[in-house]
Amino acid sequence: MGYSPNRRRAGWTAATLVLAGTFVALPSATTAGAADNVVRANQAVPRSCFAALQKPGTAGTDRREFTSTVDGLLQARLAPRGGTEGDWDLAVFDKATGAVVAASAALRSHELAEGFVKKDQKLVVQTCRYDGQTRDAVLGVDFLALTPQGTPTGAAPAPQRAELVRVETPAKQDKDKLLRLGLDVTEKADATGVQVVLANDADRKTLADNGFKSKVIDADLSAKSIQNAKTDREYAAKTPGSTLPSGRTSYRHLYDYQFEVKELARKNPKLVTAFTLPQPTWEGRDVIGVEIASDVKNIADGKPVNFTMGVHHAREWPAGEHAMEWAIELVKGYTGNNAEIRGLVGRTRNIIVPIVNPDGFEISREAEPKGDFSRFDYEMKRKNCNVNDSPKEFATGVCKANPAGRERGTDPNRNYAGFWGGAGASTLWRSDTFRGSGPFSEPETQNIRSIVSNRQVTNLITLHTFSNLVLRVPGVAAVRPPLDEPAYKALGDKMATRNGYTSQPSWALYDTTGSTEDWSYWATGGWGFTFEIGDTEFHPPFQNGVVAEYTGVAPAAGAGKGGNRAAFVDMLANTADPAAHSTLIGSAPKGYQLKLHKTFQTPTSPVVQPDGSTKPPIYVTDNLNSTLGSTGGRFAWSINPSTRPYVAGRYGREPQGPAQPSIQVANPAGVPPINTNYPTDPASESFTFHVDGLPKVDNGKFSVDVKWASQDTDWDLYVFDSAGNMVSSSANGSTTEEHAILYDPPAGDYRAVLVNYSQASPSTVDDWTGGVSFQSPIPPTYGPKEAYQLTCTSPKGKLVGLADVYIDRGQTVDVGEVCTRSARAKKERSGGR
Repeated sequence: MGYSPNRRRAGWTAATLVLAGTFVALPSATTAGAADNVVRANQAVPRSCFAALQKPGTAGTDRREFTSTVDGLLQARLAPRGGTEGDWDLAVFDKATGAVVAASAALRSHELAEGFVKKDQKLVVQTCRYDGQTRDAVLGVDFLALTPQGTPTGAAPAPQRAELVRVETPAKQDKDKLLRLGLDVTEKADATGVQVVLANDADRKTLADNGFKSKVIDADLSAKSIQNAKTDREYAAKTPGSTLPSGRTSYRHLYDYQFEVKELARKNPKLVTAFTLPQPTWEGRDVIGVEIASDVKNIADGKPVNFTMGVHHAREWPAGEHAMEWAIELVKGYTGNNAEIRGLVGRTRNIIVPIVNPDGFEISREAEPKGDFSRFDYEMKRKNCNVNDSPKEFATGVCKANPAGRERGTDPNRNYAGFWGGAGASTLWRSDTFRGSGPFSEPETQNIRSIVSNRQVTNLITLHTFSNLVLRVPGVAAVRPPLDEPAYKALGDKMATRNGYTSQPSWALYDTTGSTEDWSYWATGGWGFTFEIGDTEFHPPFQNGVVAEYTGVAPAAGAGKGGNRAAFVDMLANTADPAAHSTLIGSAPKGYQLKLHKTFQTPTSPVVQPDGSTKPPIYVTDNLNSTLGSTGGRFAWSINPSTRPYVAGRYGREPQGPAQPSIQVANPAGVPPINTNYPTDPASESFTFHVDGLPKVDNGKFSVDVKWASQDTDWDLYVFDSAGNMVSSSANGSTTEEHAILYDPPAGDYRAVLVNYSQASPSTVDDWTGGVSFQSPIPPTYGPKEAYQLTCTSPKGKLVGLADVYIDRGQTVDVGEVCTRSARAKKERSGGR
């Protein structure tokens, strides 16, 4: 039988046979039979199930003993009995040593614990009733035999050298071409290069065959990965406690996150609520989050919502750590009477989902450290566990051991609806940036959508690694910035002063489509940012990637500036600031419910097909709903603007003077030699020019324009400011012209560099001519206004008030006594203060 990733029922048998040359799971009887797969405990005891193996008969526990029949994988699952939910956890221990083999500690009785076992290994499965009235649950245990990786004979292939290289991409077209190759492109990039992981000789050949030049950054990623694991063990052994809010000294496991989330809620019931998101993962795991606020259970209190999330990408472990530490920071700060934190928590609501992609993270975290980035290097898994888009021969086997290895699945951060389907995501199923079968096709993105669509999320940070960046929309260079750009940029810049990162629009890294904030912001108007934590690797040593980056100490870029902890505080302060969102005020009787609703369609990008052609955009329908529960009398409700940024218009500015006249340039004497290796080989020629500023002129952009006669000739163009920083470039092929553009150029001196990349005829020089042109700023564009539909219902569910509300960012609108029938006649409420 084929393995179904959505199986929930315990007591399954493993009888999956996959193709020779890959992992093989052979038939093996489940040790737990039908008569003994119900576990029972007469009382609930809130303790960690994985911290220690309890003695038989310990209150709140039950246990079963097994002997592994295979060298391979153990799967232990819990499910509620008879559909009645409680909170049961489980942990599997090696009987001889007491070491944890696998564990799961989510908020209900839906648990999956996986771990590798040896044949004849003695095991104890401990089940624990953490909370709830349900006295029993259903246990299932499977053993799956596995051959060594990737071979029919059992002899594992010799791993190839994996390396990190910086690929030269002097023009946007180069980045676009690189992204189409299906290589493992990191988030570490700048104007002229992108760091890429080359897993093997085939990757190296792909890069070379496509004409890319590269420089080795790390020649042996496998050695680095193994050394990092050793460094982490040594740090944890010698360090009693770190300076993190939790004091942790090592990366968490998935079950650590699960247990810590519900312990925060249990110990702080008025301040913290733990919750399960609507969609289980492809493997059947629950995705959990935590909400933190004074009077936390009153979610309809009208406070602005700050949403922080981590680990869309499985191998980016620091992302989850920073999110979890932030949750602990808020709780400790509030209960410990830290004046700043207590004040901000009291005025906001904080939602934190530390692990968006638990299937992928659990696989990456529990894998043997290899760092060779091969198909079976599960430590470097990035995506989720969707099997449906894989070819038939790869669509079998559990996610932790399958013929496609780590390559199977969808990239959740290319699966949101914002510009989905365009450049910046892959159509190839095995690519690390595979976009999925359609926008929101994945349970992980559906879960985040459910929170953003049903709460007034005014502020959002999604955490990733690595490249020391604070990214904002747009993710696509061809999309003009939103009308909010000045305030949006200012907030990103402020946070970047704390963590030492670079604040920039996401497209400045390279084009990305289907990312979190490119949906959330354009659809709701809530500020959305991506933090790329650290500057070196996906999960560096814990002391550097977590302790230093969070607290702001060396070697982090935010050393002495506050680190990500201070950046998170800035974001929370912005959440609490009425000028950063919108506010509805009015009056309503006690017990009445107000609801804001908006439905709209937004097109994706034209959808790129696997053959490079495009099809028309897909129209995605969004429904935004949020509620306020009236306590009687006047209310204040923090919300996002009624007009979504996608239709509100685009940023620009009115010209304050004429544009500068064009500059004609004399070609320098002589011709530089052919140079295909710039900037390593500096051979070139150049000219300088001066850009004026206000009050004399107002330049919205300049364009350095050069042209020549033959398409077989190629001149490349680079522009530098007076400090030597490259500010623009144009290095296309098969053309007779180049245009290097800089928007809103600061006044000063500039130097244009011309590189003679190739000539149509060696005997006749095809030289260039050119100059510099200037244009005035592009004025802002404004779209239509959109309204929320505001309704009021009585405690009996009767509609008693209805109004359309138009409201802008920073505006306060008084809707009056909206719960009276006279409100039906009020087509528009405005005149905010």
